[in-house]
Amino acid sequence: MSRRLGQLLVLGLGLAPLTWLAIRALRGDLGVDPVETLSQVSGDWTLRFLLVTLAITPVSRVLGLNRLIRYRRTVGLTTFGYAVFHFTCFVWLDQWFVWADIVAEIVERLWITIGFATLLLLIPLAVTSTNGMVRRLGARRWRRLHRLVYLAGVGGVTHYWWAVKADTRAPLVYGLILAVLLMARFIPKRRRSPVRSSLAADLAGQE
Repeated sequence: MSRRLGQLLVLGLGLAPLTWLAIRALRGDLGVDPVETLSQVSGDWTLRFLLVTLAITPVSRVLGLNRLIRYRRTVGLTTFGYAVFHFTCFVWLDQWFVWADIVAEIVERLWITIGFATLLLLIPLAVTSTNGMVRRLGARRWRRLHRLVYLAGVGGVTHYWWAVKADTRAPLVYGLILAVLLMARFIPKRRRSPVRSSLAADLAGQE
C-alpha cells in the first residue's frame, strides 16, 4: 500500500464516527438529549483516538512494523479534531456562547477544568505537528514537547472518570489501557529496529 493511500485510509477511518454521527443527526436519531449524545460520542472518540495514538509506537516496537509510525501524526491530528468538536458542543450547544457561564463551569466543575486543561495540552502538539515546526524546534525539544501526550492521556481518562460519576466501567477500561501503554514506554527496542528513529519516520511519512 502506498503512503498516500494509507494516509487516506487512516483519515477515512478517523472521519467515519463523525460521519455516522452526522447521519444520525440528519435522521433525528440522537436520542432524547441530542446535545448529550453529541458530547458523549465525540468525547468517547477523542479518548479512543488518543489511546490509538499512544499505542502506535509500542506496537511498532513489539511487532517491528515501522510503517505504522507514519500514520501517528494523522491519528494525533484526528484526536485533536475530535477534542475541538467535543469542546465546541459544550461551548455552543450546551452553553450557547455565554462566556460568563462557560468560564464559571470551567472554574467550578473540576471534571470540566481537567477536560479543558487536556484540550490546552493538545493544542501545542497539533500546532507543532508539521515538518517545519519539527525542524524549527529541533528533534530533542520536539520530542520533549510531545511527551505532553502522555499527560493528555491521563487528563482525558480522569475527565471521563469524573464526568460519568456513577458507572465508571468504561473509564476504568480506558484507564487500564492507558496504564499498559504508559508502561509500554519502557519496552526495549529491538536490535536494529526499523523504528529506532520514530521522528525520522514521522518526517518521512509526511513527504
